[in-house]
Amino acid sequence: MLRVNVLTLFPDVFRTALGTSIVSRAARNGLVAYRVVNLRDYAHDRHQTVDDYAFGGGAGMVMKPEPFYEALDDLEPAGPTVLLSARGKLFTHGDAVRYSLAGDLTLLCGHYKDVDQRVAEREGVEEVSVGDFVLSGGEFAALCVIDAVVRLLPGALGDHESAATDSHYDGLLSPPSYTRPASYRGCTVPEVLLSGDHARITAWRRAEAERLTQTRRPDLWARYEEEHRSHGTD
Repeated sequence: MLRVNVLTLFPDVFRTALGTSIVSRAARNGLVAYRVVNLRDYAHDRHQTVDDYAFGGGAGMVMKPEPFYEALDDLEPAGPTVLLSARGKLFTHGDAVRYSLAGDLTLLCGHYKDVDQRVAEREGVEEVSVGDFVLSGGEFAALCVIDAVVRLLPGALGDHESAATDSHYDGLLSPPSYTRPASYRGCTVPEVLLSGDHARITAWRRAEAERLTQTRRPDLWARYEEEHRSHGTD
């Protein structure tokens, strides 16, 4: 079982989200357990202060290191410890796979202007960003990571093929999907998908995956080509 620890100032953000859909079903089935920790429980003044002004001046408040350190001391996480941060390395499908294989995953949610740098520099902590944009806090980024990781746990999805055909699973974006009706408001499903010819369908999907990756994510396409060249595959 994977244990996911979340350190946050806003535990209510997680209650509904973790009780919904795949991440909830995975917990009910014993594949994952969630522990949401309120960082204010590790503040020691009567106001439960968790932030302060930045040394050197400037706008915005900075989250103090003590609540994070003391919560981590209590948890003693055995697996990856991740600080969600706009300055972190980009979170990828490869990271999701790595986290899903760990027995323990701990997510640190910042808020306000920033988190004291000593949290990021604590031994074992890695800074991760879910994209080149800024959120008000790490809570929604943490939910993205949780969902990406939990759906990879064996048994979390009813059909492993559903995950195996997702974007990024094999380095490509996924091809388009269609369902009934076959024609809607003048837009029709590609004929090949209605043909029943599974070889043609597979070839079409592969071609579409490659086309979309080349046009929309040339960075992924370059990496995909390089990996295939290095392995001597077409």
